[in-house]
Amino acid sequence: MSSREQILQALAQSSIDIEMPQADLSAFKSPATDTNTLLARFGESVTTVAGNLVDATGEQAIIIEQHINDLMANNNQVLSLVEGVSGNQQMPDSPHELQHIDYAILPAKFGVAENGAVWINTQMLNRHDTQAHRALPFICENLIIVLDKQNIIATMHQAPELMSLANDDFGVFISGPSKTADIEQALVVGAHGACTLTIYLV
Repeated sequence: MSSREQILQALAQSSIDIEMPQADLSAFKSPATDTNTLLARFGESVTTVAGNLVDATGEQAIIIEQHINDLMANNNQVLSLVEGVSGNQQMPDSPHELQHIDYAILPAKFGVAENGAVWINTQMLNRHDTQAHRALPFICENLIIVLDKQNIIATMHQAPELMSLANDDFGVFISGPSKTADIEQALVVGAHGACTLTIYLV
């Protein structure tokens, strides 16, 4: 018997079969009835993770267009995958060509109030016959997310019911801009990805 087989046999004999504890998730099955409380909690969480939340509902929806126009007027390279929001850049053939993108504008499927995270998957990226590169949310300098305020859930316990990933699909939770505190426990925002994250509620 080889040493590899001996190690595997020893591991098999020492394994302990422990039943996973059952969590009572009944409180999370029904959607939150107090929308204002849910939105307020989401806003607090986004701020906590160094993000910025902007109410662009109703008549305020025009502020998105104004913001994007201002960005392009200041010679920023803007790439948008959101219907009705036009940038000045098209999706390149190679993800390496995304390195010059100053602002990427992406739709999110839903947001989570408890941690300010938003869910983006292949379905949200590949819209309007555009095959987006998965690197886009991470390689751009700044990230803008457009989220329907009706698609905010209370906790991550509810998230799996809204997630669907087929083979080779891509999905990711993004909570705030990139950040790290590995060095001397000093928080650095924008260390290895988007330097800012702004979420527009529509």
